[in-house]
Amino acid sequence: MELDPLLDDRGTRIIVCCGAGGVGKTTTAAALGVRAAERGRRVVVLTIDPARRLAQSMGIDSLDNTPRKVEGIKGSDGGELHAMMLDMKRTFDEIVEAHADPARARAILENPFYQSLSAGFAGTQEYMAMEKLGQLRARDEWDLIVVDTPPSRSALDFLDAPKRLGSFLDGKFIKLLMAPAKVGGRAGMKFLNVGMSMMTGTLGKLLGGQFLKDVQTFVAAMDTMFGGFRTRADATYKLLQAPGTAFLVVATPERDALREAAYFVERLAAEEMPLAGLVLNRVHGSGAAGLSAERARAAAENLDEGRIVDQGDGKTGQRGCPATDPEPSDLATAATPAVPAGSEAAPTAATGPAAQHADALGDEARNDETHDARALGTEALDAVDVRQLTAGLLRLHAERMRVLAREQHTRDRFTARHPEVAVTEVAALPGDVHDLAGLRAIGDRLTGGRTPSA
Repeated sequence: MELDPLLDDRGTRIIVCCGAGGVGKTTTAAALGVRAAERGRRVVVLTIDPARRLAQSMGIDSLDNTPRKVEGIKGSDGGELHAMMLDMKRTFDEIVEAHADPARARAILENPFYQSLSAGFAGTQEYMAMEKLGQLRARDEWDLIVVDTPPSRSALDFLDAPKRLGSFLDGKFIKLLMAPAKVGGRAGMKFLNVGMSMMTGTLGKLLGGQFLKDVQTFVAAMDTMFGGFRTRADATYKLLQAPGTAFLVVATPERDALREAAYFVERLAAEEMPLAGLVLNRVHGSGAAGLSAERARAAAENLDEGRIVDQGDGKTGQRGCPATDPEPSDLATAATPAVPAGSEAAPTAATGPAAQHADALGDEARNDETHDARALGTEALDAVDVRQLTAGLLRLHAERMRVLAREQHTRDRFTARHPEVAVTEVAALPGDVHDLAGLRAIGDRLTGGRTPSA
């Protein structure tokens, strides 16, 4: 898959990075944003990642619901990068404020049921991501929007959210709660008092009377806005199907991640949404791929059993043979004549400076002998340590080759099932990405190691 042509194409207005949780969608989206900006595009990256790694990698203290310019981008031709993090509740509040009069908006925003719904209702985050995408596209301030989809349990939640919200708004429960307000007048009150007394009494016992009242108040206030939710959701869904949108499915070379990726590829095809390809992230490699796992394990076992030894002379051969070299103690003895027992004569040559010099030579020789013995012992220990270390490295290499084989097998299964999907591999980095330089490195790997043009 060639990503630079996709980023350079001015017809590409939206790139959606999707996939299972924990596969690197946020990093991929940020790296694409940096690379596109440094190739001359005006880019905004929308992330829904609660870990806030995107802000840290871009040198921004914090991200919020307002796009913020990223400094340090080496863009050409006016290229700029902005980044923002979806504030789910704030986005919901903005919709209410934009589509309701002030009094009604205040009543909705202060409603306890609305506050619970906007803060954590199932699917709300995914739906609000779609809403924010529609808002950014409508502003036409950026010529490329890169979306990091929510870290949902299932990657398909992003596409399903508008339909789920529509089903909720069209559900029988909501319609039943809306019925009294739609009837209106005395007839409505009569309907409420007679037709719903049993239902509200039962629900009041199950949910609590105050909760049911909050729900009814919320539904009455939101009645005029329900149609707008559905209309905007449908418009954003069509926007995702438009030719200017490109989906990138991100996965790691693991069975579960690629199974989810395959499911997503099939779903995109069924929904007629444009798929650019698969980003296979964190792929492992080896600089010694010619050494198989079997050979590495066999070599490690040989080292452990002592079957691989050093056959050279080593340092012992350099010192000469003990049979031909005189012992240091012999030199000392030869230099010291015998003194008759009981002799207390004045110092002579045997007890004078020459003898003392010979004794010093003997001490020095003995010290050298002790040092050599210790050195030989250290060398022997070092040899054992080297063998153990080498055996450990060989086993580590064998494990790495096993991982490589498993990753290749998993990828081959995916490509056999979906040969039409273009794939780009991103080699695993030795550490985490925490700055623009790291994002540039990821961008280089995404595009096959080519650096951005000046």
